[in-house]
Amino acid sequence: MITHPDLAILFSGDTDSLALYGLASNGHLPSLGRPQRIHLLNMLNGMGRFPTFTRSRFEVSRNILAAQLPDSDAMPEALLIELDMGRLFQGLWLDRYEELMPRFGHKNLVCVACKVAMHIRAIIYCTEHLITNLAVGYTKKQTRHPEQTPVFMDKIAEFSCQFGINSSFPVYNDFDEQRNTRHVLEDLGLPSTDGGERKCLFSQTLTTAGEKEIAAYLDEILPKAADYIDHRLNGRLKEAAAIFPPGTDI
Repeated sequence: MITHPDLAILFSGDTDSLALYGLASNGHLPSLGRPQRIHLLNMLNGMGRFPTFTRSRFEVSRNILAAQLPDSDAMPEALLIELDMGRLFQGLWLDRYEELMPRFGHKNLVCVACKVAMHIRAIIYCTEHLITNLAVGYTKKQTRHPEQTPVFMDKIAEFSCQFGINSSFPVYNDFDEQRNTRHVLEDLGLPSTDGGERKCLFSQTLTTAGEKEIAAYLDEILPKAADYIDHRLNGRLKEAAAIFPPGTDI
């Protein structure tokens, strides 16, 4: 089995990202091998409720996975990293949605913008920590969400490659039904229901955005995101802050 030193996972603690963590810990993601260290990137967008859920689920799950191994040294080290991407989220949509919506068919792209902010933050973290693989638990059963559609994933993966990051979606096809996710979790001995999952204020926001609007938004915003990342990685903080300015300085 191929061993990679580090793997990053976008991690909320919900069933999909939890299953992804469990599979990675056991080396059951063939395309990624078994990492020596897993960085679980918990993104804070400023709109979440139940903030302690993710950490408590991580700690319980890490103990369960470790208890199943005869040699505790075989368990990859796991780090829960909280990253604030609220300012990015505001700049990508919330501060300027009145200007942006008419340009994209008057569609609500708030969750697309939130996921773009997460990926920007993840790319910066991975680059700074010399991590080349980022796994994300997007699933086919969630394609009703515009940020978990093929057009979004294709464009964000291509965008990540610009910075030497391989963003992959290893459970997308397998988790086309909730029962498949639960089967994996139960097989790993991990919690298989959502109860207490941290909720986002926008998690049930109605949107009728399709591939056309999603692609148009990404085509406009990702070049700016690339400039932002470049400025951040090279210490040009003033220039980075100017890419996504606040709607008001008050």
